[in-house]
Amino acid sequence: MIEVTETSAEGLKHEFKVVVAGSAIEERVDAKLGELASTISLPGFRPGKVPMSLLKKRYGSAVMGEVIEETVNEGAQQALTEKGLRPALQPKIEITNFEEGGELEYTLSVEVLPEIDPDDFSAIEVEQLKAQPTDEDVQTHLDRLAEAQTTFETEEDRKAESGDAVVIDFVGRRDGTEFDGGSAKDFQLVLGSGSFIPGFEDQLIGASAGQNLDINVTFPESYGAEELAGQDAVFEVDVKEVKRPEKAAIDDEFASKMGLESLEELKKTLNDQIKTDYDRVSRNRVKRKLLDELADRYDFEVPTGLIDAEFDAIWQQFGAQISDSEEGADKLEKSEDELKADYKEIAERRVRLGLLLSEVGNRNNIEVHQEELNRAMAEHARRYPGREREIIQHLQDDPQAMSQLQAPIFEDKVVDFILEMVNVTEREVTPDELLNEPEDDESEGNSEPKAKSKAKSGSKSKAKSSNKSSSAKKEESTASDDEGQASE
Repeated sequence: MIEVTETSAEGLKHEFKVVVAGSAIEERVDAKLGELASTISLPGFRPGKVPMSLLKKRYGSAVMGEVIEETVNEGAQQALTEKGLRPALQPKIEITNFEEGGELEYTLSVEVLPEIDPDDFSAIEVEQLKAQPTDEDVQTHLDRLAEAQTTFETEEDRKAESGDAVVIDFVGRRDGTEFDGGSAKDFQLVLGSGSFIPGFEDQLIGASAGQNLDINVTFPESYGAEELAGQDAVFEVDVKEVKRPEKAAIDDEFASKMGLESLEELKKTLNDQIKTDYDRVSRNRVKRKLLDELADRYDFEVPTGLIDAEFDAIWQQFGAQISDSEEGADKLEKSEDELKADYKEIAERRVRLGLLLSEVGNRNNIEVHQEELNRAMAEHARRYPGREREIIQHLQDDPQAMSQLQAPIFEDKVVDFILEMVNVTEREVTPDELLNEPEDDESEGNSEPKAKSKAKSGSKSKAKSSNKSSSAKKEESTASDDEGQASE
């Protein structure tokens, strides 16, 4: 009934010619019309008594379309099954010849998954950096908590300093005309906080209560309101109060405000939290090292269709970064063609690693359990306060969204499985050594698209955080860049 002939096989790409006898199609059409006849009612005929000629006239085209679709799918499945092929993407089908009553001919083009044979992972050696929280780390966190509890006390005849709070009324004008959102009364502004546009807070240093002054500023080019971006403005400011900061004392009473019994208990809690951050960074870094080792060891052919899809996603992400950048595409170090070549390599690496992890997971029956998905859904929903139920319902109703949620869980479980078999050597390092990014990001498997500027060597960060463990989030966000789409 269905004749399948392979016409081409080059690497992972296969093409087939499929021929289905006309009689087989007619038999299927008649069978479906017969099923329809037993249920359909037409004026002048009892159910089941409608002539076949009339059924064909009224419903023949629709039934024929349904039969053709089923037959094509059946032939495609037969072709793949006979050859033992696993499609990487949806096969492309093109009907080349069909007339009612005659044969159905069509071509089937498909790119298949490669054969992957994961060997003994025990030959792989990776180093895992470990760090312990220091007293300085804990004190830094205590200082930040105390700073967050800072109160401000009004002080007569005080001249405002950086860190002080000033209570002000202000009105902003551009070309002498007030603009929307440019005025407020009894506004408390902490000088040095960076809450206002550049230059505003600096001009209040040295001001005292009762003083009236004009503050001249220029809105940044990237300012959200287009009518103000890059424009000069003058703010008329009345200083009503100057307040000195009173930092909270770090003692048992302070700890009790945090819901703990003593300062020692607070210190222990902070120590445990920092340790958790460091362990997370440590795990992510050894994970990246493992991915580098796997990428070096396995060099099988990868379906171009999957590479193209991954590249498109990367390039779209990169384009969004460029759009959000203040410098723009003209400041990039490389040309568009060079960037595309780089990201094409990254896409291929990601897909290869994803296929490898998927194969390891499938061979070893690694699964994501419902309770793990439930925890992931709850964690994701917490990012949207007040909309938790709506977000969870969306995830449950959208298979693609659920798949995206499941993929990193599956990948992490596979990575953990492999790490149990490789030779992991632990080395104690300082927190700085653990948290500092390697000079060569690519050597660590970090392949996240980044819009690097030509002027990067001359730029400096405006502020450096004293909270060392905050780098954990940076590590966590880049650790899985190369993992691919293992559970797709």
